Amino acid sequence: MNAIKNSPITLLICALGGEGGGVLSEWLVDVARHAGYAAQATSIPGVAQRTGATTYYIEVFPTPLAQLTRKPIFSLNPVPGKLDMMISSELLETARQVTNGLPAKETTQIITSSSRALTTGERMVLGDGRVDSDKLLQLIQANAARLNVLDMNAIARECGTIVSAVMLGAIAGSSLFPFAVADYKAVVGSGNPIADRSWRGFERGASIVADQIKSKQMVAQMLADDESSQVQTATLSIQELGTARMLEYQGASYAKLYTDRLAAVSASTNESQVVNETARWLALWMAFDDIVRVADLKSRVSRYERVRAEVKAESGDLVLIYDHFKPGVPEFAGLLPTSLANPLLAWDAKRKLSGKGAFELPLKVGAHSVFGMLALRFLASLKWLRTRGNRYLLEQKLIEQWLTAITQMGKSGDAALALEFAKCGQLIKGYGSTNERGKDNLLHILAHLKTADDAQSAREAALKDEAGKALDTVLVNRGAPAREVKAVPIQWMKRTAKLN
Repeated sequence: MNAIKNSPITLLICALGGEGGGVLSEWLVDVARHAGYAAQATSIPGVAQRTGATTYYIEVFPTPLAQLTRKPIFSLNPVPGKLDMMISSELLETARQVTNGLPAKETTQIITSSSRALTTGERMVLGDGRVDSDKLLQLIQANAARLNVLDMNAIARECGTIVSAVMLGAIAGSSLFPFAVADYKAVVGSGNPIADRSWRGFERGASIVADQIKSKQMVAQMLADDESSQVQTATLSIQELGTARMLEYQGASYAKLYTDRLAAVSASTNESQVVNETARWLALWMAFDDIVRVADLKSRVSRYERVRAEVKAESGDLVLIYDHFKPGVPEFAGLLPTSLANPLLAWDAKRKLSGKGAFELPLKVGAHSVFGMLALRFLASLKWLRTRGNRYLLEQKLIEQWLTAITQMGKSGDAALALEFAKCGQLIKGYGSTNERGKDNLLHILAHLKTADDAQSAREAALKDEAGKALDTVLVNRGAPAREVKAVPIQWMKRTAKLN
């Protein structure tokens, strides 16, 4: 909200043709009036649907009309450098308005969609003529006091609505205007399929922006509390995403562990790219998949809404969702303390060595049913048990080994090798045997390869060939030992029919 209480709150909306920008401006004026505030909107039409966006300028006086002795006077056009917020439905349009000098780096919050609608110039190039989205984001970031990025088009498709509904939600989630959710609800409406879909898009946009702001505030607080933190500014956006993921995954203490680990890596090297890569893969590794995580994701309202949108279900349609699970001993043992997990894992290993298949429990859960949803939510509620489990301890130990290798190379001055070790975090993916192979490959590279070129070649080979033959070839050619061959028990199958 505008820091100067006696001046209007200013917002510029940039939308392409057919995206409902006019509807959005009308919504905002109606919401303001419903909440008892004075507001005015003007529009400046663009040249065409893609060669120029139609912009809508909104001013809202932050004091309720009932408390004013005279009506405020509003401007018809935005003043460069005087915007409180700019929201845009397309990335290149956001950058174009930035180059026009409309937002101010010191005061303007920018909310932009990450989606693109290619220009005629981009389409005319024989090869790939697309403008680099990363460069556009860097330009926008450098000229914004605060930046929120979300894929508005994807959200609109999932919710079966138009982009303007998502934009309205994003504005509400930013708390720019002093309006209550009930004011927005009264204007958007409900009770019919179109309004319901618009409201779903509104809620998704509001939730994403509000969560981004919350995570940024938490990161800023953590950095302020830790004066020794040396996290580079260039990695802040990735760190914010990682911190938000840790908050959702395990809570504030886990998010603090994530930022502390990044601070240690940053203190070991001046190379922001090393911290950048570490931040990305560390966030994915720390939020490892387990039965708690899977149950949580499958029982979310957003997942149910996404499925309904994918099958194009109307408001009165009944959608049945069945989830198939096959948890085994490692999944159950992962949540148990080590003293209980090890005997269970040893029993399962003994079964496999004797030629029997791994113990698994096939389950079919109806996520649409009361019993099925209660079962999923119960599993999701076991988040507190995760940090006491055997898998959590093993994962943290391996993560520390990886981070130690990165920091050691950083302190020794070998930034190139530190960067390659950081990128090796990409090897940790999937679940089950795929995940275990990735960890084995990572540890082997950390232990035996001592140059950036060798580590890069090994990492690329490991990603290309799941069986590991390409990796073993690279290791031998680089003077490192090949990976140890693991024994695989023979599983005998019963004959089900006699041969003729």
